[in-house]
Amino acid sequence: MSGDIKRGTAEMTAAMLISGTIGWFVVMSGQPVSGVVFWRCLFGALTLLVICGALGLLRPGILTLRTFAIAVFGGIAIVVNWLLLFASYSHATISIATTVYNTQPFMLLVLGALFLGEKITAAKLFWLTLAFAGMAAIVEAKPQASGTSDGYGLGILMALGAAFFYALAALAAKWLKGTPPHLIALIQVATGMLMLAPMTDFSQPPQDAGSWAILVSIGVIHTGLMYVLLYGAIQRLPTHLTGALSFLYPIAAILVDRLAFGHALQPMQIAGAAIILLAAAGMNLGWTPRWLRPRALQG
Repeated sequence: MSGDIKRGTAEMTAAMLISGTIGWFVVMSGQPVSGVVFWRCLFGALTLLVICGALGLLRPGILTLRTFAIAVFGGIAIVVNWLLLFASYSHATISIATTVYNTQPFMLLVLGALFLGEKITAAKLFWLTLAFAGMAAIVEAKPQASGTSDGYGLGILMALGAAFFYALAALAAKWLKGTPPHLIALIQVATGMLMLAPMTDFSQPPQDAGSWAILVSIGVIHTGLMYVLLYGAIQRLPTHLTGALSFLYPIAAILVDRLAFGHALQPMQIAGAAIILLAAAGMNLGWTPRWLRPRALQG
């Protein structure tokens, strides 16, 4: 294994494990979702501003007006994605929300076909159908003890909405190919600050050092550092390895949810989650079921 592959694997692993813990930080912050996202954007922007300055990305001429506008569009999408995902935690648990959120590759598949002219192959359609079956299993597995089935369904819808807006942000990133990704991230979180400042209650900030430490961690570690690790890994790793390691994120989130909050998945939820993750793996890694391969290739 080459040095680049080893370093990229370590960076991607760290990025996904960091992402998998964000649900705990959001819940333990005790802040409204809009407040959490605002402080994430603020502290993330400060971190990325330092990083972009150190990389020489703040000089004039790097961005055109068009690329800036697309980056702002992506920022709006990524912030709405965070708002919906964080809000879904209180309705459908971190485990279920994160698993449902991992339907984002299929959202991007449809958007790519609509706006980029990308073809939906038979294999991709198969994985899309399989993911839908997993989703149906999760929807059917309503919580039985708490009587919060309506909230559970709302949580799933929020997680699906988050996945859709993440796919919009990813689509914007495709249009920004060649633009420094750390600069794109800086524009995104700065956009989020401006979006959320009017709805953030500054008269009731966090009251203790622990709450501030959690919010700073979400901005500095889960945003600034995570972006650096993620983009570093993407630049060093082949696509199939990036896709494979990305599944550490939902696995870590499920473990954190179980250990920190005692949320155990029901058998039907486990089956649905496994089906969704399998389908997403098939999509990301380009697997083609044997019966869908051309006869000449089946040998």
